[in-house]
Amino acid sequence: MQDSCQINIKPSDKVLKLPKYIFAQLDDWKDEARAKGVDLIDLGIGNPDGATPRPVVEAAMKAIQNPKSHGYPSFKGKKELRETIAWWVKERYNIDVDPVNEVQTLIGEKEGLANVAMAFTNPGDINIVPDPYYPVLSRGTWVASGEVYHVQLKAENDYLPDLKAIPEDVARRAKLFFINYPNNPTGATAPKEFLKEIVDFCRKYNILLISDLAYGEVCYDNYRPLSIFSIEGARDVAMEFYSFSKTFNMAGWRVGFAIGKKEFIDALSAMKNNLDYGTSTIVQDAAIEALKMPYSYVQDIMDEYNARREMVAKGFRELGWEVIRSSATMYFWLKVPKGYTSKEFCKYVMDKTGVVLTPGIAFGKMSDDHFRVSIVQPPERLKEALQRLEKANIRYE
Repeated sequence: MQDSCQINIKPSDKVLKLPKYIFAQLDDWKDEARAKGVDLIDLGIGNPDGATPRPVVEAAMKAIQNPKSHGYPSFKGKKELRETIAWWVKERYNIDVDPVNEVQTLIGEKEGLANVAMAFTNPGDINIVPDPYYPVLSRGTWVASGEVYHVQLKAENDYLPDLKAIPEDVARRAKLFFINYPNNPTGATAPKEFLKEIVDFCRKYNILLISDLAYGEVCYDNYRPLSIFSIEGARDVAMEFYSFSKTFNMAGWRVGFAIGKKEFIDALSAMKNNLDYGTSTIVQDAAIEALKMPYSYVQDIMDEYNARREMVAKGFRELGWEVIRSSATMYFWLKVPKGYTSKEFCKYVMDKTGVVLTPGIAFGKMSDDHFRVSIVQPPERLKEALQRLEKANIRYE
C-alpha cells in the first residue's frame, strides 16, 4: 500500500497573480440569482443575441458534409479564406493586403490578442494599455510575464489616450501599444488626427501598435472607422485584428483574423503553431460566406442595434444619466451614482431588479466609477429592463 503523503501542487506564479476575472464573478452572481428563481435580463456581456445569417449557416452545413473538412485545418488559414479576407479588407477599408504573407486567421480575436502579446513580450517588457480596456489586452501581457502601463481614458479627452502624459522612460521601454477603436466599453471613436499621432508616437519609440478593430462594422449615423493602415507609416509599426463575432453574429463560431507585415504575422503564426491549431475548416468555409454575402445582411443587424440604441439612450436619460450618443459599438458607458463602487452598484441593481450590468472595474482599476450597458437583448426585454429600473427608483442623482 502506498504511503500517504501531503500533496500540494500549485499553479504557476503567473496564474496565481492574475486578477480575478470579473466576468466569472458576474456568472456566479447570475447563477445564484437564477437558483432563487430570478428572471434576469442580462445587459452585461456583449454577446450578440441574434442568429447567424442563414447563408453562413448553410455554408457550414455544406462543409460539414464534406469529409475533407474533417481533418486538421491549415495553421495559417486556407488559401480561399485568406484571399477573401484580403478582398473584404480592400472593399471595406480600402487597404491592400497580401493574402499569402500578411494574413493570419484566428480562433476568435481574443485568442489572437493574447498570442500576439506572448509572441512579442519578454519578461519585464512594458506594454501600454488604455484603461478602461478589454481584459485580454492586459492579461496577455501578464501571462507573458510582462508589465502593463495603463493610460487612463478620460471623457474630457474623448476617451483617447493622452500620449503626452506617458513618461519618457515608459515610452522608451514599451514593446506594444494596444488600442481599440471603436472602443469597448466607452463607445468612443478615434479620428484620423489621433491615429496619425499614435502611429508617429510608435514610430518614434519603436513600439508595435496593436489595433483591435472588433467593432469596425458596428457603426451608425453613416460613421465609418478607419483602418490603422490608412495612416502613412503604419505598416512599419502596426498590426490590426478583426472579429466575426459582432459583425456577423458569429460569437460562438470562434473566428477572426489579423493583418500586418510579414515579419509581424510570422511571429504571431509561430506562437500559434506551438500552442494551438488553425480554425476549423468548417468554420473557415462559414467565414468565407460571411465575407462574401451581400452587405445587406450586416446592415440589418446594425439597423436592429441602432433602434435598440435609441431606446436605451432615451430610457437612461429619463432616469437621470448623462448619455453620450456614440456612433459605434453596442454599449453605453455610464457613471456610477455616488456612494457606490461599480461592483456594489451593479450587484444592488441585479438584486433589486434582475437587470445585469457590468461594473467598470472589470475593465480596469481606473474605471470603477462607471458601468457598462450592452444592448444585446430583444427590444421588449430592453424595454422591460428600463421599466424595472424605473419601478425600483434606480436613478442617477
